[in-house]
Amino acid sequence: MDLILWRHADAEDGVPDLERKLTKKGRKQAARVAEWLLERLPDDFVVLASPAARARETAQALGVKIKAVDQLAPGAAVKKILQAADWPDGEGTVIVVGHQPDLGTSAAHLCGVTAGWSIKKGGLWWFEHAHPVEVRAVISPDLL
Repeated sequence: MDLILWRHADAEDGVPDLERKLTKKGRKQAARVAEWLLERLPDDFVVLASPAARARETAQALGVKIKAVDQLAPGAAVKKILQAADWPDGEGTVIVVGHQPDLGTSAAHLCGVTAGWSIKKGGLWWFEHAHPVEVRAVISPDLL
């Protein structure tokens, strides 16, 4: 199983938090990362997104069906994120589009580190379930 943790791209400020949309910069970030992903993803993958508008918009840049999952909302615990993705027992490739610090903490956890890491807006970590877990890629939209 492969797990991709993709932080939502740059979003507007404001409240209510779940209604914040991507900025013009965020839409460009999401498009760049989506293009990079689509060149590398297998034909069959699943996209799960936080119910927050900014996460759903980021995921929509892939141009495929996405599933909004309430347990991926801002403040999601590592356990909830991994459960939503069915990690490590699931099959195929699952992309989780969510928030910081939730995804950074999850990425650190998968690497055996207790402190959380920062994932830049629009950035991602791609993990492969192996023994030990392997990091396949770490991407920032600014590098694409």
